[in-house]
Amino acid sequence: MKKFKFTIRGNEYDVEIKEIENDIARIEVNGTSYDVEIHREKVATTKTPTLVRPKVSVDRKESKIKKTVSSRAYTLKAPLPGNIYKIIKHEGDEVKKGDNIMIMEAMKMENNIQSEKDGKIVSLKVKEGDAVLQNDVLAEIE
Repeated sequence: MKKFKFTIRGNEYDVEIKEIENDIARIEVNGTSYDVEIHREKVATTKTPTLVRPKVSVDRKESKIKKTVSSRAYTLKAPLPGNIYKIIKHEGDEVKKGDNIMIMEAMKMENNIQSEKDGKIVSLKVKEGDAVLQNDVLAEIE
Protein backbone atom coordinates (compact mmCIF):
# COMPACT_ATOMS: atom_id res chain seq x y z
CA MET A 1 0.00 0.00 0.00
CA LYS A 2 2.37 2.73 1.24
CA LYS A 3 6.03 2.77 2.17
CA PHE A 4 7.65 5.00 4.78
CA LYS A 5 11.11 5.53 6.26
CA PHE A 6 11.26 6.29 10.00
CA THR A 7 14.22 7.22 12.16
CA ILE A 8 13.69 6.51 15.86
CA ARG A 9 16.55 7.28 18.33
CA GLY A 10 19.02 7.15 15.47
CA ASN A 11 17.80 3.79 14.11
CA GLU A 12 16.36 3.68 10.59
CA TYR A 13 13.23 1.62 9.86
CA ASP A 14 11.62 0.77 6.51
CA VAL A 15 7.88 0.50 7.14
CA GLU A 16 5.34 -0.75 4.60
CA ILE A 17 1.61 -0.71 5.29
CA LYS A 18 0.24 -3.86 3.67
CA GLU A 19 -3.49 -3.44 4.42
CA ILE A 20 -5.89 -1.82 6.86
CA GLU A 21 -9.02 -3.72 7.89
CA ASN A 22 -11.33 -2.10 10.45
CA ASP A 23 -8.98 -0.98 13.26
CA ILE A 24 -6.13 -3.42 12.50
CA ALA A 25 -3.25 -2.51 10.19
CA ARG A 26 -0.93 -5.19 8.81
CA ILE A 27 2.52 -3.63 8.50
CA GLU A 28 6.03 -4.80 7.74
CA VAL A 29 8.98 -3.22 9.55
CA ASN A 30 12.43 -4.10 8.14
CA GLY A 31 11.01 -7.39 6.78
CA THR A 32 9.10 -8.43 9.95
CA SER A 33 5.26 -8.46 9.82
CA TYR A 34 3.13 -6.98 12.61
CA ASP A 35 -0.60 -6.54 13.26
CA VAL A 36 -1.06 -3.08 14.77
CA GLU A 37 -4.24 -1.77 16.41
CA ILE A 38 -5.23 1.70 15.27
CA HIS A 39 -6.74 4.14 17.77
CA ARG A 40 -8.78 6.74 15.92
CA GLU A 41 -9.64 10.14 17.33
CA LYS A 42 -13.31 10.87 17.75
CA VAL A 43 -14.50 13.06 14.87
CA ALA A 44 -15.95 16.35 16.05
CA THR A 45 -19.59 16.78 15.15
CA THR A 46 -20.59 19.81 13.16
CA LYS A 47 -22.49 22.64 14.79
CA THR A 48 -24.39 23.41 11.59
CA PRO A 49 -28.11 22.83 12.17
CA THR A 50 -29.95 20.32 10.02
CA LEU A 51 -33.21 21.48 8.49
CA VAL A 52 -35.92 18.87 9.01
CA ARG A 53 -39.14 19.21 7.06
CA PRO A 54 -42.19 16.99 7.07
CA LYS A 55 -42.60 14.76 4.04
CA VAL A 56 -45.26 15.95 1.61
CA SER A 57 -47.15 13.03 0.18
CA VAL A 58 -47.91 13.77 -3.44
CA ASP A 59 -49.49 11.55 -6.05
CA ARG A 60 -47.55 12.65 -9.15
CA LYS A 61 -50.24 11.30 -11.50
CA GLU A 62 -52.79 13.76 -10.10
CA SER A 63 -50.41 16.71 -9.85
CA LYS A 64 -50.11 17.59 -13.51
CA ILE A 65 -49.85 21.35 -13.89
CA LYS A 66 -52.78 22.71 -15.83
CA LYS A 67 -51.51 25.01 -18.58
CA THR A 68 -54.90 26.44 -19.57
CA VAL A 69 -55.54 30.04 -18.62
CA SER A 70 -58.83 31.93 -18.71
CA SER A 71 -58.65 35.17 -20.68
CA ARG A 72 -60.26 37.49 -18.09
CA ALA A 73 -58.12 36.56 -15.06
CA TYR A 74 -54.68 37.86 -14.12
CA THR A 75 -52.13 35.04 -14.18
CA LEU A 76 -49.58 34.67 -11.41
CA LYS A 77 -46.45 33.05 -12.86
CA ALA A 78 -43.44 31.32 -11.32
CA PRO A 79 -40.49 33.74 -11.15
CA LEU A 80 -37.94 30.88 -11.41
CA PRO A 81 -37.84 27.07 -11.45
CA GLY A 82 -38.55 25.34 -8.14
CA ASN A 83 -40.97 23.28 -6.06
CA ILE A 84 -44.19 24.38 -4.41
CA TYR A 85 -43.52 23.98 -0.68
CA LYS A 86 -46.73 25.31 0.88
CA ILE A 87 -49.99 26.80 -0.35
CA ILE A 88 -51.30 29.54 1.95
CA LYS A 89 -54.36 30.87 0.05
CA HIS A 90 -56.86 28.65 -1.75
CA GLU A 91 -59.43 28.99 -4.53
CA GLY A 92 -62.15 31.47 -3.60
CA ASP A 93 -59.99 33.39 -1.09
CA GLU A 94 -59.90 37.19 -1.35
CA VAL A 95 -56.36 38.61 -1.65
CA LYS A 96 -54.87 42.07 -1.51
CA LYS A 97 -51.80 43.21 -3.43
CA GLY A 98 -48.72 41.88 -1.57
CA ASP A 99 -50.51 39.00 0.25
CA ASN A 100 -48.55 35.74 0.34
CA ILE A 101 -50.33 33.11 -1.74
CA MET A 102 -47.80 30.28 -1.57
CA ILE A 103 -44.21 29.44 -0.66
CA MET A 104 -41.95 28.12 -3.40
CA GLU A 105 -38.61 26.45 -2.77
CA ALA A 106 -36.03 27.44 -5.36
CA MET A 107 -32.23 27.33 -5.26
CA LYS A 108 -32.35 25.97 -1.65
CA MET A 109 -34.32 29.00 -0.47
CA GLU A 110 -37.96 29.53 0.37
CA ASN A 111 -39.54 32.30 -1.71
CA ASN A 112 -42.88 33.94 -0.95
CA ILE A 113 -45.12 34.15 -4.00
CA GLN A 114 -47.27 37.25 -3.53
CA SER A 115 -50.39 38.58 -5.17
CA GLU A 116 -49.63 41.37 -7.61
CA LYS A 117 -53.20 42.77 -7.52
CA ASP A 118 -56.33 42.84 -5.37
CA GLY A 119 -58.94 40.24 -6.20
CA LYS A 120 -60.20 36.73 -5.69
CA ILE A 121 -58.27 33.54 -6.47
CA VAL A 122 -60.23 31.91 -9.28
CA SER A 123 -58.01 28.84 -9.64
CA LEU A 124 -54.77 27.36 -8.38
CA LYS A 125 -52.84 25.53 -11.07
CA VAL A 126 -50.40 23.76 -8.71
CA LYS A 127 -50.42 21.59 -5.57
CA GLU A 128 -47.92 21.25 -2.74
CA GLY A 129 -44.92 19.27 -3.95
CA ASP A 130 -45.30 20.18 -7.64
CA ALA A 131 -42.18 21.09 -9.59
CA VAL A 132 -42.58 24.20 -11.73
CA LEU A 133 -40.52 25.91 -14.39
CA GLN A 134 -40.01 29.62 -14.85
CA ASN A 135 -43.16 31.36 -16.18
CA ASP A 136 -45.46 28.39 -15.39
CA VAL A 137 -48.88 29.65 -14.33
CA LEU A 138 -49.36 29.16 -10.59
CA ALA A 139 -52.73 30.84 -10.03
CA GLU A 140 -55.39 33.02 -11.64
CA ILE A 141 -56.72 36.10 -9.85
CA GLU A 142 -59.83 38.07 -10.90
